[in-house]
Amino acid sequence: MDKDCFEHPKASAPDTLFDVVERYSNDNNKTLKRTTRIRRCLNLGSYNYLGFAASDEYCTPRVIDSLNKYSPSTCSGRVDGGTTVLHKGLKKQVANFLGKQDAIVFGMGYVTNSAILPVLIGKGGLIISDSLNHNSIVNDSMVHEDLEQKFVFSSTTVSLYSICLFNNVHFENKRWSFNNKFIETKMERSYQREKKDWRKCNGKVRDYGEKKSQERLLTWHNNRFTGSNIEKNVELIQYLKYTCPARLYSTSMSPPVAEQIISAIKVFLGEDGTSRVRENSNFLRSELQKMGFEVLGDNDSPVMPIMLYNPAKVIAFSRECLNQIVAVVIVAFPATPLLLGRARICLSASHTKEELVKALEVISQVGDLVGVKYFGAEPKKQQ
Repeated sequence: MDKDCFEHPKASAPDTLFDVVERYSNDNNKTLKRTTRIRRCLNLGSYNYLGFAASDEYCTPRVIDSLNKYSPSTCSGRVDGGTTVLHKGLKKQVANFLGKQDAIVFGMGYVTNSAILPVLIGKGGLIISDSLNHNSIVNDSMVHEDLEQKFVFSSTTVSLYSICLFNNVHFENKRWSFNNKFIETKMERSYQREKKDWRKCNGKVRDYGEKKSQERLLTWHNNRFTGSNIEKNVELIQYLKYTCPARLYSTSMSPPVAEQIISAIKVFLGEDGTSRVRENSNFLRSELQKMGFEVLGDNDSPVMPIMLYNPAKVIAFSRECLNQIVAVVIVAFPATPLLLGRARICLSASHTKEELVKALEVISQVGDLVGVKYFGAEPKKQQ
């Protein structure tokens, strides 16, 4: 895979528009050298979902004040000297936002997945994992020596969802009994559609009645838990506080980062920023599908994988978009199977309608050029 499509150096904050440093190569992209030139691009690849990545009049002054007061780092773990009033306030803010009595917050999604799930599974547990799961979720079971069994399902094996509904599981001509059961799904999976098929197994509909397992059955979907027994929120959080290695041994979240999150939550609770990102996401997804692209994921999600498949087309898609000053992220082998390469669009609440229209124009042109519109385009309606 050519290096010029990855690790583009940036020269500005990851706002809706950002500066990409131009590079050149004299050896067919074996090595790349930076230039002093920059290219102002429309940003469709950053995790700036709520639009707080750049300076703003509310959050930025508060973050600067917290930096002056607390310094960039606590230089300690949470259980030692790394807890400030900001960390306490952040925990309370997140719990209130989620409608829970308590919460636990980590500095990155990778740590959340890879550190929490092994702690919760325990000896004799079962994991049912989506084949498209992120590496952070895959690693949770690889590091767990006491795991009894792990099954990996694809979009066609919905029966694997169903087996978690029983205390005793029949699978591969064996009878299994597990203490704790986890279903792990990914944001790219169309969760709502598949959820309807949980009670279907091998083409037959089974009546499971209302019987519920007494054991812990959790679904880990988009970094959030759903399922039975999660109502015991305080007990779960207390357990994690004293068992999760990421909380016990790592340096606590930077105080200015905690303040940024607190301020951002206050803003979008008051100004409904979540509604803007939802509207942007549904608009772009709908238009891409009308053009004939294969787009994965659920409605409302700001993460939109556009399937490209052919490795050569993955490279060409990235280059041609950048040539038209639209920056996209591509995901290819070995992060995905060789023939399941994709572009992963990430939208923000701060994207304007004009910017989205520009993005659609460029992506449509590149899609025609590269040949990745795998479905017939929807006829345009007359004005």
